[in-house]
Amino acid sequence: MTDDGPDPAHRRPAGLDDTTVAALGKLSEALETTERARGHLYSMHQLTGHADLQLDEAVALFRRAGHDRVADRIERELIGRNVIAGRWTFQIVEDYDDGYHATFREVETWARDDLAGGRRHLLEAEMKERRRTRGLPGHEARPAG
Repeated sequence: MTDDGPDPAHRRPAGLDDTTVAALGKLSEALETTERARGHLYSMHQLTGHADLQLDEAVALFRRAGHDRVADRIERELIGRNVIAGRWTFQIVEDYDDGYHATFREVETWARDDLAGGRRHLLEAEMKERRRTRGLPGHEARPAG
């Protein structure tokens, strides 16, 4: 490889200052944090849905054991219940995705496009260049080819 540096998509555009690169890096990190939060939200969605379905089995077992009063209350108060006012978890996920998360992604992309020509992970690419050992296997700047 004749060029042992980052690919052009990970090189700072001319004139882009350190503070702007740091700010774009922090914005990207914040977006990554919302991605993790989104994953946890989907976990909550799936786990809550699974628990609701498990209640069917609990109700059947209570009925088999002769505890209709307990089964009736579970059916009436828990099965199919909204997790927050007027919403099941799928509605929470949709609102998060379509509102906050979509806006966050749009603003992060806009800032990168406006300030860095759309280049992603400039802060990390520059950190990689500072930390890697040039010429050592496993420390290449980018994949061969």
